[in-house]
Amino acid sequence: MIRVLLADDQSLVRAGFRALLDAQPGIEVAAEASDGDDALHKVRELRPDVVLMDIRMPLLDGLAATRRITQDPELRDVKVVMLTTFELDEYVFEAIRSGASGFLVKDTEPDELLRAVRAVVDGDALLSPGVTRRLIAEFAARSKEPAAADALARLTEREREVMALVGIGLSNEEIARRLVVSPLTAKTHVSRTMVKLGARDRAQLVVLAYESGLVRPGWLG
Repeated sequence: MIRVLLADDQSLVRAGFRALLDAQPGIEVAAEASDGDDALHKVRELRPDVVLMDIRMPLLDGLAATRRITQDPELRDVKVVMLTTFELDEYVFEAIRSGASGFLVKDTEPDELLRAVRAVVDGDALLSPGVTRRLIAEFAARSKEPAAADALARLTEREREVMALVGIGLSNEEIARRLVVSPLTAKTHVSRTMVKLGARDRAQLVVLAYESGLVRPGWLG
């Protein structure tokens, strides 16, 4: 059972998400929170699998709450997906750097929301499919200059290649087609790369790909 915590200061938004999620087999809403401070308290108490976190909330905003969750080793298995009204909300970029697994716009299609919840638990997805590449391009444009690529020395040549393809927003299936391997093989390469680099999920792998200089803005693989 996938347990979800809803954190949004608008009760109508929470009610809509709860109705959708609770109606699905294998998913349940474990709790709701109307501000970031309450969300953080309930995450520590309940250890949900996924937090749907609004960015703008009182007391403690979603960005600060996300940082505290992703920086707590005891909450490593909790995935945070940011909720925003705008596809390219400026705060999303910092949230991704801070360890959020991705983001969804609040008016996303129901099927897309359900796929996203299941996918981040499996570690297979990054962001809303309709905006992934636009977000990555914008993130790259805003990103700091590449840091030293020492961490990449731990990777094999194939793992670096896979990481670069993750960095431009390709799914496991797309990577498999590009490299002429099976989707399972592609997924295995992605998982091993994440383990070697200590990345929580694909979102952090994208950040590392850009900040190490492995991928640069405008690179198409």
